[in-house]
Amino acid sequence: MKTLVLGSTSPFRKTILEKLKLPFECAKPNIDETEKLGETPQALVERLAIEKSKAVTALFPNALIIGSDQVAVCEGEILGKPHNFENGVIQLTKFSGKSITFYTGLCVYDSATDKAVSLVEPFIVHFNHLSLTEIENYLKAEQPYNCAGSFKSEGLGICLFKKLEGDDPNTLIGLPLIKLVGLLKEQGVDVLAEQKQVS
Repeated sequence: MKTLVLGSTSPFRKTILEKLKLPFECAKPNIDETEKLGETPQALVERLAIEKSKAVTALFPNALIIGSDQVAVCEGEILGKPHNFENGVIQLTKFSGKSITFYTGLCVYDSATDKAVSLVEPFIVHFNHLSLTEIENYLKAEQPYNCAGSFKSEGLGICLFKKLEGDDPNTLIGLPLIKLVGLLKEQGVDVLAEQKQVS
């Protein structure tokens, strides 16, 4: 199997990818993540996932590189990471009692053949009606300032929701694992077939 590379330094994506029990390396893609004029959320995350996977090609000229990007969309507005407490309060206040769609772009890029396969996976989060006290207590407890949408669904953030709607809970954390297995197969890697070689 070619070297597998996660084009991300996200500890959340790293933990998810470890579930496949395949050896991989991590590399930080340095790209401009600014959205383009008129770009839809789906187009944005797919483009950035592709760009992230290609950004580390120089370091890994013969590898399968995984790129992923995620945004939250509320009432047509693209919302990224809050980065601080104040922005987290604004985001979660906006989400209170609403349904928010998260779009996660995913790409597997073969740096040797220049072949990229990519997709966008949606996931819908239905929020409870949240008081300011609940929002502030949550943010102070978990400090999810590096997470799109200002929460960690794998942690205390689960208390914010009425319902989660999607094919794969890993998608909301940042890496659609079910779809990734399919994209890896398209690039010639059968995850289960590789297990006997790993053990």
